[in-house]
Amino acid sequence: MSTLAPERHGNVSIDSIADKVFAGARIPSEDALFLFNHPNLIELATLANARRQSLVPGDTVTYIIGRILNYTNVCWVRCKFCAFYRTPGHEEGYALSDQEILDKVGDTVAKGGVEILFQGGLNPKLKIDYYEHIFQKILAEYPGVILHALSPAEIIYIAHISRLSLHDCLVRLKAAGLHSIPGAGGEILVDRVRKIIAPYKDTTEEWLECMRAASSLGLRSTASMMFGHVETVEDRVEHLQRIRDLQDECEPFRAFITWNFQPEDTNLPIAHKASGFDYLRTVAVSRIFLDNVANLQVSILTQGPKIAQAALGYGANDFGSVMIEENVVSAAGNKFILSSEEFERLIRSAGYEPRRRNTRYELI
Repeated sequence: MSTLAPERHGNVSIDSIADKVFAGARIPSEDALFLFNHPNLIELATLANARRQSLVPGDTVTYIIGRILNYTNVCWVRCKFCAFYRTPGHEEGYALSDQEILDKVGDTVAKGGVEILFQGGLNPKLKIDYYEHIFQKILAEYPGVILHALSPAEIIYIAHISRLSLHDCLVRLKAAGLHSIPGAGGEILVDRVRKIIAPYKDTTEEWLECMRAASSLGLRSTASMMFGHVETVEDRVEHLQRIRDLQDECEPFRAFITWNFQPEDTNLPIAHKASGFDYLRTVAVSRIFLDNVANLQVSILTQGPKIAQAALGYGANDFGSVMIEENVVSAAGNKFILSSEEFERLIRSAGYEPRRRNTRYELI
């Protein structure tokens, strides 16, 4: 494959990994670590696209129209990487009224949106009855909307302050209309890292257990990884291993999304923001390693259209969401909000066929 001098670490080489990928075989974590250090991105792209074709054959690239509806920015957890939250009692804290939420959902539907990504902070004033009430109101007025709502951190906290078990909390949320769960809050699923960047947030096992419990009730989710802060490459591989292991166990994940940390206006200083090359490498290694997660989504919000477009050549098959509204990433100074027409133009100019989908990855 390579025009470079042969590279080998112990029994691992790019050719030994290529043999596994082209045979449809799984690679172990030591192979993933090798790939994170392999200098030839074109070879990574070749392997990632081979894995993509075995999981999602063809040249279709999907996308969805939706809205990130941030119902509150009040959060007591103080994650160092977040520029969006305001602590309880802060003058800039808010919780949207029912009518404000319904107006935003109505605007989304009017613009062709099918998904409401309903997320906020860990607001001590909002217990299970609030979520039951607002979900029921949304779906009574807009029954065709898909509620892709509440990160594991939110669900774990709602259960805690409502004095419910995680299982019972999820049962009630599902009965109220929750359709699926976004994979936010995964960050890096290594407790050493989590204690540095979000010391008051859920642990790795708590995050995984929430996804496990949701899967047992038929609630599917996505998985994510935020990289480029205090983690090592070994931590990234451990994160991917945990995602793959849980997918083997109970298949909770429809898709995987990775993006690099946006340091602007946060309390987590880093020397250098992760590069576009690091992002493309991480997309490729994720695709090669996660052989049991069908869909890999680009992060146009953090990477911008050019890098997101390039990522389609590194194993990604989904362009994410045309965001009618987004506040969390934008709070850190990044705002790449494009129209569906621009999404389709970018996908076509990269040599792929755009298709609109819903949260369940059903084509519309």
